[in-house]
Amino acid sequence: MPTPPSHLLKLLELLQTKPLTTGSEIAERLGIDRRTVRRYVANLQDLGIPVDGERGVGGGYRLRPGYRLPPLMLGDDEAIAVVVGLIAAGREGTSSADAALAKIHRVLPDALRHRVEALEATLDFTMPPMAGAPVAGETVLLVAEAIRRRQRVRARYRSFGGEETERELSPHGLVVHSGRWYLAAHDHARRAFRTFRVDRMSRVSVGERSALAPPEGFDPVAHLSRSLARVPWPWEIEVLLDLPVDQAARRLPGTLAELLEANGRTLLRMRVSSLDWMAGLLAGLGCDFIIVRPEELRASVQRLAHHLARMAKDCSSRT
Repeated sequence: MPTPPSHLLKLLELLQTKPLTTGSEIAERLGIDRRTVRRYVANLQDLGIPVDGERGVGGGYRLRPGYRLPPLMLGDDEAIAVVVGLIAAGREGTSSADAALAKIHRVLPDALRHRVEALEATLDFTMPPMAGAPVAGETVLLVAEAIRRRQRVRARYRSFGGEETERELSPHGLVVHSGRWYLAAHDHARRAFRTFRVDRMSRVSVGERSALAPPEGFDPVAHLSRSLARVPWPWEIEVLLDLPVDQAARRLPGTLAELLEANGRTLLRMRVSSLDWMAGLLAGLGCDFIIVRPEELRASVQRLAHHLARMAKDCSSRT
């Protein structure tokens, strides 16, 4: 039976991270038996990788001291791209970013590794790190493969309320937003498009049936933006902004609000948990507006207006 290359790479990675690894540890990590461990080690040795075995109590396998994988040849610009990408992925909540960066360190030439370490120590971002929801790498890869091959997937899905259901989906796009992975897909049981948190999916498998084709011009990012803007918060807002839609879109992200053209102006629709927060948002848009609903929003806007007027009066009296 041929040895999967991915298993050999996992074994090689395991041997690099520890000075001595027992056969039992390897078998447990790779999900194989001891006999298969010996076969994998022999495969590495046939490839010219010096793996030494030590028998008896306290024995195991190790890479011969002094052996290193060939260096990863990256130019300066390529190294910057890889490092910045992995650091940014870690800040977006990708749990394996640090582990991937550690692997890059191990195979970079010494001179370039020192420069990369300097970049890591001095680089910062204007956006704070996200508290993301880690996802299983195997789940993401399976879903991505299904999207590319246009196949359906089956999965167990846990809702926000904790209810678990079996789903059959035609997946159309993966989107990362604020440290979370989302899947835009057609839900066959509900006969409608839905947005799913990938970290809430389990037991994912790719089926043999073909997926339904997405609508013409389907944009997963736009679909996610509309979905997030329609999250059922307590208050449903409709406000007519004295702005063209294109200008309103530059001031309000699509994940926050739904923006519709209305005779040269913009009808803003969104759901919020706080009317006072909504009043502050409207005040910051810098345009005239008409509140369509709810009526309670008018009181919040009036309170904010009175507060700002009082602050302005206090400031002028002190000057």
